[in-house]
Amino acid sequence: MFTGIIQGRGKLLSRRSTKGGLAFEVEADFEISEPQEGESIAVSGACLTAYNIHGKRFMADVSPESLSRTTLGKLAANGMVNLERALRLSDRLGGHLVSGHIDCIGRVSGIKKQGEFTVWSFSVPEEQDRYIVEKGSIAIDGISLTVNSCSRGTFSVSIIPHTMDVTTLGTLRNGSVVNIEVDIIGKYIEKLLSAKPALAGSSSGINSAFLAESGYL
Repeated sequence: MFTGIIQGRGKLLSRRSTKGGLAFEVEADFEISEPQEGESIAVSGACLTAYNIHGKRFMADVSPESLSRTTLGKLAANGMVNLERALRLSDRLGGHLVSGHIDCIGRVSGIKKQGEFTVWSFSVPEEQDRYIVEKGSIAIDGISLTVNSCSRGTFSVSIIPHTMDVTTLGTLRNGSVVNIEVDIIGKYIEKLLSAKPALAGSSSGINSAFLAESGYL
């Protein structure tokens, strides 16, 4: 798991094709202290397994599934990515719970300056927008952000100067594609509410009435 608090940026030093996927060599702009071979690192929001970790550099394989769901396949040599190492149980949860499993690719649809801040708009597939709620959390290229507003197939976020300085957002333009991970809690709730009762004819199970009676609605 991750928090969406970016630890630094990385540069793609090289990429090579493997059987169906890609192998990346990445150099972080920070020292990877106490490395563990096989640890998880979120690369622009996508959870990858790091190996051959030396100093600031590591290797990671990108599977066909990841290539189909993320923007990583479009990343060229010397391209920049956001990096976050996996959450430890003793760490502060400064952002929100991020799994590193990308739901869809979004696209920058608007950038508007508001003083020192910037309001960014993104378009997403309509089947994903039901998981995006006003003032809820969303991860964009691995960055934990708060949704300003949302409507059918689109949402906006407000970016503070610090986030622009320490992430790859400053390299994006209108039409740029990004990795989107919606808040996983909403997907779990939807799954539970749509589940059939365990026993035929039973009225037990989690539904809207149960949640209301239990004080959740």
